[in-house]
Amino acid sequence: MHKVFSIFLISFLFSFFSCNSDFLPKPKAYLSLEYPEKNYHNLAIERPYFFDIQKNTIIVDETNNWLKIQYPTLKASVDITYKPIKNNLQELLVDAEKLVFKHAVKAEQIIPKDFLNYEKRVFGSMYEITGNAASNLQFHATDSTHHFIKGALYFYAKPNYDSILPAVEYIKKDILRLIESLEWKQ
Repeated sequence: MHKVFSIFLISFLFSFFSCNSDFLPKPKAYLSLEYPEKNYHNLAIERPYFFDIQKNTIIVDETNNWLKIQYPTLKASVDITYKPIKNNLQELLVDAEKLVFKHAVKAEQIIPKDFLNYEKRVFGSMYEITGNAASNLQFHATDSTHHFIKGALYFYAKPNYDSILPAVEYIKKDILRLIESLEWKQ
């Protein structure tokens, strides 16, 4: 009996002194990302189009009036292709949408946004693709008679939507500015 009482007493004392009621949960940690302040200028490369781009990007001049707008600190790029319209507008629009919906397998949602600027003759759409897709933003724009551009955002890493979402939102503002400032050269 004495032995049982000793074990009980030791267990009680151990429990009493080992428990601390001053438990404080750790606060939630938020990722602290800092992005450069937005500062735009006109595209300086000669193309059949022009628009505003952010100054902290690198422009890679490619053939056929194509461009690559690189974001070196974000390890991302917006790839822009240009095609002149030669009675093939419907085909170009279908190809652009096929590229968007090719990501439907990995996408959780595809959110379209249409753009209509009759004054500048810029008509297009932007697609936000949520989920672990290879490209989270795609867009196309046309004047419906002569010019057609298509663009897609790519990251140089395996897609993990939760991790890249802040960068996607940052670049999305640049793409919106690109579309809103887009003008065609005649």
